[in-house]
Amino acid sequence: MAEVGAPKRHEVGLNEAMAIALKFQKEGHLDAAEKIYRQVLEHLPGHVDATHYLGLIAFEAGDLAAAERIIGYAIAAAPQHADAHSNLGLVLRAQERLADAEAAFRRAIALNPAHANAYSNLGMVLRALERPEEAEQTYRSAIKANPEHAEAHHNLGALLAATGRVKEAVYEFSVATTLDPAHRQVWRSLAHAYHRIGDRPNAVRVAREWLARDPADPVAQHTLAAVSGEDVPPRAADAYVERVFDDFAESFDSRLGSLGYRAPALTAKLLELVRGPGDGSAEVLDAGCGTGLCAPLLLPYARRLVGVDLSAGMLTKAQARGLYHELAKAELTAYLEAHPGRFDIIVSADTLCYFGDLDRVLAAAAAALRPGGTLVFTVEYAEGSTAGYALQAHGRYSHSRAYVEACLGRAGLLAEIQSAQLRMEGGEPVVGLVVAGTKPASIAAAARGGPGASPGAD
Repeated sequence: MAEVGAPKRHEVGLNEAMAIALKFQKEGHLDAAEKIYRQVLEHLPGHVDATHYLGLIAFEAGDLAAAERIIGYAIAAAPQHADAHSNLGLVLRAQERLADAEAAFRRAIALNPAHANAYSNLGMVLRALERPEEAEQTYRSAIKANPEHAEAHHNLGALLAATGRVKEAVYEFSVATTLDPAHRQVWRSLAHAYHRIGDRPNAVRVAREWLARDPADPVAQHTLAAVSGEDVPPRAADAYVERVFDDFAESFDSRLGSLGYRAPALTAKLLELVRGPGDGSAEVLDAGCGTGLCAPLLLPYARRLVGVDLSAGMLTKAQARGLYHELAKAELTAYLEAHPGRFDIIVSADTLCYFGDLDRVLAAAAAALRPGGTLVFTVEYAEGSTAGYALQAHGRYSHSRAYVEACLGRAGLLAEIQSAQLRMEGGEPVVGLVVAGTKPASIAAAARGGPGASPGAD
């Protein structure tokens, strides 16, 4: 009897250990979960689920190479493990290896035709590959496999909104908020979609309901101000910017690529127009560097390239590019004010759209420039705002040309302003201003107006 009972007690212990580790992992206690998985593997080398989940921990910790390798071990041991193939797809998508990710998700679906997660994630890959019709059908397959899959409803709604079918998107977002009320991006998407179809009362209702559920959520607070026009802050709160971009970091590059994002190229073009080709001698700041999309364009100018951003998730992606000499996590205005006279060039692509009032940040940028230095940035364009800027329903600020020029003048910078299309959003072009401000090399140059002074506002 003893010999029969001993293996049974071991099996119960193993199951309990795996359940505890999974609970730790779901709650974000990755170190504790990893310790248990490694203990399981010490006693049972090659245990497929312990190996697979260990790979997921590496993924959640941002070590994509280790995640791919470890999940690969699990697949080699159990080639029919659909979840492992699906999670390998997530790792490959995070590395922007979209074709490989598509193959992994399709393999998971072949092994388990009811794998709703694999369908939903495959849809995201197909959207990034600019195959929206296939992406839509794939999202619908996810919902057919699991009608209560909130993320699939949200992903389908986002696709519909991006292709102009906003009323259909409202339905999908509404279903998703019912299925997963804790998913803040769904609430934000629903409020924005209502606003886009001209239903401001429902947009405000949704934002208020969301804020009532989580009064401390800075994204809910900012969204309510954006859709209601009430208590609009002069700039987005640090907590809002940090949370939004930490959430966005993993898919940032592929999402912007599908929107025809042009801000880095536009700022680089204006920088070359104002300063000429780079000679590698400048101290350069990428202000609001994000994942580092501007870095390859700025390197030709830089003796030293510094990036600053408020989002740790974005900085992790920027660090992986290996192009910056220094990266700093900081609020932009405070960082500039702490580094007077340090930089020859400051470039800020799609960062000042999270500022309404530009006076302080532009004054700080001017002070951080050396004489003869150049600031180049983009903002979204606004017409008719008496304040010179307005908070839009999507959560970003837009600015009038006259306001931007006046702020540059107060900062002591000589202005060069161009209009341009920054990207597409919701099927519509986002029109913006690409702006250069030059710090005079001397007081005499400033008095004369200097080269590149703007002839006047529109």
